Amino acid sequence: MESILDLLASPAAWAALLTLVVMEVVLGIDNLVFVSILSNRLPPEQRTRARRIGISLALVMRLALLSTLAFIIGLTTPVVSLPFAAPLGADDKPVFDLAFSWRDMILIAGGLFLVWKATSEIHHTVDPQPTHDLLDKKAPASMNFASAIAQIIFLDLVFSIDSILTAVGMTDHLPIMVLAVVIAVGVMLVAADPLAEFINNNPSVVMLALGFLLMIGATLIADGFGVHVPKGYIYAAMAFSGGVEALNMFARAARRRREGSARDARERDAH
Repeated sequence: MESILDLLASPAAWAALLTLVVMEVVLGIDNLVFVSILSNRLPPEQRTRARRIGISLALVMRLALLSTLAFIIGLTTPVVSLPFAAPLGADDKPVFDLAFSWRDMILIAGGLFLVWKATSEIHHTVDPQPTHDLLDKKAPASMNFASAIAQIIFLDLVFSIDSILTAVGMTDHLPIMVLAVVIAVGVMLVAADPLAEFINNNPSVVMLALGFLLMIGATLIADGFGVHVPKGYIYAAMAFSGGVEALNMFARAARRRREGSARDARERDAH
């Protein structure tokens, strides 16, 4: 209790908490976009429940991972090594040693899953009802609730490990990490329904979000292979693309207003 009171009285602890909350919210955008797109494939009455379950599971996973920090840190220890032979005439040391930790393998698996999922969702968006399904009146639904939750759980695990490793690298105080994670997931829970509705009502935003997931998947794969791409570049690209799309949406809305005004004027002239 005394250590917690000391943290509350420390300006450095508050600064660390604020920084970590912002970082966790930014890292949670990936998770939230995936949950929003996936839940929109469900029947309308199941969407909100799927989002709440998915985000609540993300909180449970992150708190569980925080309770086993030694295990999480151990995930970064290489467990598989793929040495490459040195050129003829050189010493016996390999040219380079490609080593993978459990974290690397989880990131690669999650990245591959994201790339596959985003690609299949793009296909579904472009061709929502293939020709052969038009003739099959008993064709199954595109996704059921259990399948959506299973996919959300898998990506929750991938994003949670990345999030907790980031938290461990920014502060040594467990209470600060726990509070930052709870606040960030709370923000995700509040933003989930509005974001999902916005994505669902704007088809162009759906394609943009799927493009983000493709980029995030490729980044996870690269990170798993030891090629670190600064996340600031990724989020800057996402923000720029989102800004361009926002301008397009404003332009479309203005065009619709002009067309509506012109139509009303023609109707008045006709009368």
